[in-house]
Amino acid sequence: MNAGTAQQRAELKKAAQAFEAVFLRQMIGSMRASSLGDDLFGSEATNQFREMSDARLADSMAEKGAFGIAEMLISQLGKHLSVDEGTPVK
Repeated sequence: MNAGTAQQRAELKKAAQAFEAVFLRQMIGSMRASSLGDDLFGSEATNQFREMSDARLADSMAEKGAFGIAEMLISQLGKHLSVDEGTPVK
């Protein structure tokens, strides 16, 4: 594996983790939206803090590979990385 392929793999890993984080943020946001009642002490500031906390949780889960979405994307898309311009890696 040459330096170009190693860099491509690193970029692929970063993009796959970012995708997993976005997916998890959406999932957590959907779970929050389905709450059964209004928050007694809720405010716009509380909601904003909760959203930031949920985003950090999703980022942390993606970094740890909690759901394996990033790993699955890496294994699928990593097959298409090339050593040089026209030769796919197998």
